Amino acid sequence: MTRRRNQTPRVARVLAAIAVVFFCLPFIGLLWKTPWSRILDVFGDADSRDALWLSIRTSIAAALLSLVFGVPLAWVLATSNFRGRNVVRALCLISMILPPVVGGISLLFSLGRSGLFGRWLDEWFGFRFTFSSWGVIVAQTFVAMPFLVLTVEGALRQSDTRFAEAARTLGASPWYAFRRVTIPSIAGGLIAGTVLAWARAFGEFGATITFAGNYPGTTRTLSIETYVSLETDPGRSMALSVMMIGISFVVLVVLRDRWLGTEESR
Repeated sequence: MTRRRNQTPRVARVLAAIAVVFFCLPFIGLLWKTPWSRILDVFGDADSRDALWLSIRTSIAAALLSLVFGVPLAWVLATSNFRGRNVVRALCLISMILPPVVGGISLLFSLGRSGLFGRWLDEWFGFRFTFSSWGVIVAQTFVAMPFLVLTVEGALRQSDTRFAEAARTLGASPWYAFRRVTIPSIAGGLIAGTVLAWARAFGEFGATITFAGNYPGTTRTLSIETYVSLETDPGRSMALSVMMIGISFVVLVVLRDRWLGTEESR
């Protein structure tokens, strides 16, 4: 690994350093302007705690839903050759590149109270996604699942299929071979995709506020709370931004070192 790094061209190292500076500068500016004397007060107030716990609960739920439905979807896209596969893949991944507000508008006119399908949920079951935590989870899942699907599909395409084929020849069903052979072989990609989906869900703003609304304690996540505070109390908004950056950074670093570090050292 050390020898490979030493062979990196100087131009590449310079460009990489510029990229690192580019990513770091906004955070440096934020940390410089943040009123650190108010940090504990902001972190301790009820609105911040409610928004934080709501974001944690809904983002974990969104990551789990992405895992349950995204892994089979990635498996089908990676291993099945059916007509229109590229169209299906594009439809399933498009929310990753759409402006989040557009995703929220699409959800609103589909699953909202007056939407194409949402009105039937309201009439038949009295259930509404808007102004509910379920709406937050749906919006977060809609924008986060493509990150897991893309990562897991790539891992499946690069995995060695000979072991799964050997299990099949020994009598294992396709689902059993997938669970017991394929999944362990792509564990790193699976964890990376889940973490990416969680991080995207945790920071989601546009689709959430457009579809689920901005209701304190129910749909006002930490990102929405940060935006609302920016209008009335910029210092509080900065402190909340630092909170979100800190949580996301720690989770990404710890999980990557814990589960992906072994693969990187090989």
